[in-house]
Amino acid sequence: MSLVILDRDGVINVETGEHVKSPDEWIAIEGSLQAVARLNHAGFRVVIATNQSGLARKLFDIETLNKIHAKMQRQLGEVGAVVEAVFFCPHADKDGCECRKPKPGLLLDISSRLRMPLDDVPMIGDSWRDVNAARACGARPILVRSGRPESTHVELPDDIEVYADLAAAADALVQEKLGR
Repeated sequence: MSLVILDRDGVINVETGEHVKSPDEWIAIEGSLQAVARLNHAGFRVVIATNQSGLARKLFDIETLNKIHAKMQRQLGEVGAVVEAVFFCPHADKDGCECRKPKPGLLLDISSRLRMPLDDVPMIGDSWRDVNAARACGARPILVRSGRPESTHVELPDDIEVYADLAAAADALVQEKLGR
């Protein structure tokens, strides 16, 4: 079974610019939940890798983050989608950890825990942090414009695939897997 790694904010849910601090603030991007379902039905395992520095900055606590993820999982389940696991970095930039994207630690943790190499595994994100984390561990960076459109207005290297949103990226991956 193939693996796809997704960033959360700006890919699955609306990027507010201010952290998602409660379940009420977590709003799915139109079509994103169904996109995860299409990936699942095509045989992809889906996991999330997300920076959540709001924990370090005391904007929300782990209980609230768990409630946010429970809401996300509930809504995914309603459309027949499954995110197998959510991996997150709780640190702020200043902490200098290895798990905060763009460093590859979070993705390497996924590889270790799932016992899967990340070579050419799609990593779909909305920022250069996601792209650089993917590159650092040999994953396949895919950038979507749904979260930070300004990050995709610069000249992009040829090895970066860009799509409007998760739905478009998922469709491309499913078609590729089906050999069409």
